[in-house]
Amino acid sequence: MRGFIITISESFSAQTIMEVMPYSMHLWDWLLSLCLNLSPCSEAWKHHKTVLKQFLTDFTSETSMSLALYTVLHKPIRDHIEQYILLLTKALKRTQVLDEACFTKTLWKSLGYKFTDMLCVPERRLLEDSRNLPISASTNRSDRILLFDDVLVLIQVNFPSLKCLLFCRYGLRIITPEETFFLSAKDPQMKAVWQWKLNQAIRQALNGKRDFPLWGKTGEGTEPPVLASSKAASYEGEWHWGKPHGKGTVKWRDGRNHVGDFKEGLEHGFGICLVPRRSEDRYDCYKCHWYEGKMRGYGICEYGNDMVYKGYFKDNVRQGFGILENHSAEHPFKYTGQWENDKKNGYGVWEDKDRGERYIGTWLDDHKHGQGIVVTQSGVCYQRTFHADKMVGSGILLLEDDSVYEGNFTEDLTFVGKGKLSFANGFILEGTFTNKSGQGLQTQGILNTSNEQPDERITKTQLGLKEFPVEKRWKGIYDQFLEFIHSGCKEETEESFTGFHIQTSKELRKSQEYLFCHRGTEDVSWKIEDILEELVHLKELESLQRYLEKALKSSLHPLGKLLKALTIAFQATYSGIGANRHLLTMAQEEVKLLCEKNMGLCFSPRGLLHLALEQKGQMPAKCVDGETSDQKACSVVLPLILPCFYPELFMLYMLYHEREDDLYCQGIVDLSLFPDIKLLEFLDVQKHLWPLKDLTLTTNQVRVSTSVISLGCFHTDSTTVDPREKLLILQKTYEEIESTVSRVVETDYKLPMDDLLPLLMYVVSRAKIQHLGAEIHLIRDLMDPTNQGGLYDFLLTALESCYEHIQRMRLHQRENCHLSHSS
Repeated sequence: MRGFIITISESFSAQTIMEVMPYSMHLWDWLLSLCLNLSPCSEAWKHHKTVLKQFLTDFTSETSMSLALYTVLHKPIRDHIEQYILLLTKALKRTQVLDEACFTKTLWKSLGYKFTDMLCVPERRLLEDSRNLPISASTNRSDRILLFDDVLVLIQVNFPSLKCLLFCRYGLRIITPEETFFLSAKDPQMKAVWQWKLNQAIRQALNGKRDFPLWGKTGEGTEPPVLASSKAASYEGEWHWGKPHGKGTVKWRDGRNHVGDFKEGLEHGFGICLVPRRSEDRYDCYKCHWYEGKMRGYGICEYGNDMVYKGYFKDNVRQGFGILENHSAEHPFKYTGQWENDKKNGYGVWEDKDRGERYIGTWLDDHKHGQGIVVTQSGVCYQRTFHADKMVGSGILLLEDDSVYEGNFTEDLTFVGKGKLSFANGFILEGTFTNKSGQGLQTQGILNTSNEQPDERITKTQLGLKEFPVEKRWKGIYDQFLEFIHSGCKEETEESFTGFHIQTSKELRKSQEYLFCHRGTEDVSWKIEDILEELVHLKELESLQRYLEKALKSSLHPLGKLLKALTIAFQATYSGIGANRHLLTMAQEEVKLLCEKNMGLCFSPRGLLHLALEQKGQMPAKCVDGETSDQKACSVVLPLILPCFYPELFMLYMLYHEREDDLYCQGIVDLSLFPDIKLLEFLDVQKHLWPLKDLTLTTNQVRVSTSVISLGCFHTDSTTVDPREKLLILQKTYEEIESTVSRVVETDYKLPMDDLLPLLMYVVSRAKIQHLGAEIHLIRDLMDPTNQGGLYDFLLTALESCYEHIQRMRLHQRENCHLSHSS
């Protein structure tokens, strides 16, 4: 039996071993059967008994003879051969890798430089060449067919990706996204080789991993798709290297449709996606920007349940600043604020149109959570702490009659527990409040009547200042703009980052058409490269102001788009129900912050100018100090942005100063009853200053002078919202009064305050300026800091004195009437 032992040398190929191994197995099976059939008294047994005993030392007498012989004679040789097969397979793979590398290197040398530059990639390997193994394509356009490990190349034809190839079970038909064609060989053997190599190349491309199966074998992983296999989606549109690239449409079997821009097989750019709702015969329509297959950037989603979301997305969920509005009649609402992971999170404003309420505050996972302000349609507002939509702890309740309650109260605004109620007349009730059914509100406490006048610090309490720092309120809007700057201000991503100025689906589509169409000369200046170039050349303050004026008024400039988004947020907070005098300071802070932010976004180390200089390889100049920057922001930016916020802001000023303006208006009515001569006497205007030469007397009435007309423009000119322009009107009025007095006294006369005040009161009473208190305080709060202490400050102080004096006159008259009625 020793003569039958075969020694395998490493010179055997794997293929030879696979061919020899079946025969060797049959040989050992024959030997086993021969041994089993030998008689125990046979000479063969006697001759080889010693050898056989050595083989069978590990087996007992109970062990089956056939199993013992199989273990001893059959298994060792099989294991030995399998080890050599594994060893030689590895050697074969190494040889195949070297052969492919040499094969590929030879190809690059034989191809022209044009094809080499296009196809040569370091990791790409050539598997087969039609010049080596002849095959032709049915397109009649190919001079040569090259099969690489990742792409099939038909010279003079498009290059289809192997991941997109389909096979027919009954022929070598190649189906690519661009076209279908046949490969035909001279004989079945060549066709079989090409088909096997194509199958393996496609399988490896789909699996993303290379292996080296032996001829006729199949490696592990996904098999190439065939024509009969079902597809989840169909695509029509532009292609590049076998992938959707450019404009196109995808339709899925579940009813989804996507129309828009693609890049390397994924949604990338602007697109419109329709998603059917499962339980209803409706669709959710996403009109959004996409990035590598996911929604990212600004978009408008029109849901099938009548809700509309306008805002920013990230990774297919609502993220950043956005507005969700429900237009259905059942429960109409509107949320304007921050989103995180598809839920309301952070600072936001919720308007419940059914209840006539507006919540301004913080959110957590779609619930009111943290500090919040609730403003009602009736004028009542309160500030409380919320936890998962429920009020907790004590708060402050501001009633419409100027009463203020501090303590605990229920959702229907009923006082409960300990609290303090400050009345509008100055009285204070402090104690414990209860509300029993049928008995009304009851309290046990102390009523303090020592204060005869209401404390304005209480009746005009301003809410939300500490709880909602102004720099954190609309951070989501500013973050998008900063991200746009950090990305290099690429024009193709501009609408993705700064698209919130677009509020309708139609405008959104038009904005995309604008980005990719041929622009006229009127739009050229707002191309990003031109914006940055113009910023570099701004040297003087006047040129800066002209540039910002043009930019902020344009819906095409990034700064104009930012202003539009902030205007929408401002209106969502302070217009309509939100017009409450206790929110005035919050609104002031937002307007002032926007001035500073606009300057910063242009000229700070993170702004547009810094980016423009960096792109030109220039070093940005050092930033100015904070105080100078604030003054410049107020003087340059405020007049440009104030018209956007003026209606809501001035309404808050009117509500805040409503009581004083009522007294003033009543005083103006009383003064209007006086003839001019009597009014001059009543106001103690010195007679030598009376402008009789400039007045035409008619039945003891005089025509209003030009100074009165001038001051009348102080409010009636609706286009004048800039505090600076209003101060110019006040200066013009003062100059006309002084000029009139100089003509009367026939000398150059500078009016002191004692002479100016009664004359100015005369002019104010005849000009009948409405809401003068609101006008004065708006100018005082928002005027250029450089004007403080100068002529404008002096004139504004004089106007304030007139306003207060007219109020006191009316107040004294009311008190006298009250005393006379009492007596």
